[in-house]
Amino acid sequence: MATPADQRLLELLDKWLKSLELHAKYSSLDDDSYWKIQPWVEHQRPTRWIIDLATKKTLALRREVQARMDKGDASYSDSMELMIFLANLVGSEHIERFIPVAEEPAPGERPADAATGTREMPKFSADQRAPPPAGTNDVARSERRPAAAGKAAPRKPAAAAKPPTSDAALEQVVGDAARLVHWGRKWYELPELIARMAGRPPLAEVRRILKENKAAIEEKAGNI
Repeated sequence: MATPADQRLLELLDKWLKSLELHAKYSSLDDDSYWKIQPWVEHQRPTRWIIDLATKKTLALRREVQARMDKGDASYSDSMELMIFLANLVGSEHIERFIPVAEEPAPGERPADAATGTREMPKFSADQRAPPPAGTNDVARSERRPAAAGKAAPRKPAAAAKPPTSDAALEQVVGDAARLVHWGRKWYELPELIARMAGRPPLAEVRRILKENKAAIEEKAGNI
């Protein structure tokens, strides 16, 4: 039976494989089209052989995880998660040579252009302003009049509601934070350390989770 760690690891590997499949498609694009196809973070564009090598290694790791699951090895995925955690925490350095995660367009988003593979950029309509009135004395006097008192200011659009955090993401962040606190890391260090780990929520979401679950994290850290 798959453990929660098995499921998380398989989901992460499947996410990487889908991303690499997209990168393989993007490898035929010219540079201008490539940098428009996704909202990329700063990185060096991966070459096709690097993408193929990463795909080969990811498939091999997925087969190994599945084989360990079939044998009932419940500790393998936990060890792999711990290795990923430590690699992000103490082993990795700031580098640009990596393959960023690519995602399929969201529902309702404009599809990619068939010729170049690039998404159509949003078009901003220019202000449609009426031509200025003739410079008569009456118009000039009216333009100098102060605005009518009590005129209501335009309403700002309501902010879009944020999607709720999944239980798996919440559990991951709380567990990561508890381990880091147990190992002596300062509270202010936690958000960026956790957000850099593979498969974790964005930095703003990590900060929110930490703020809302501080007491639970400190209690969990004391029980490790």
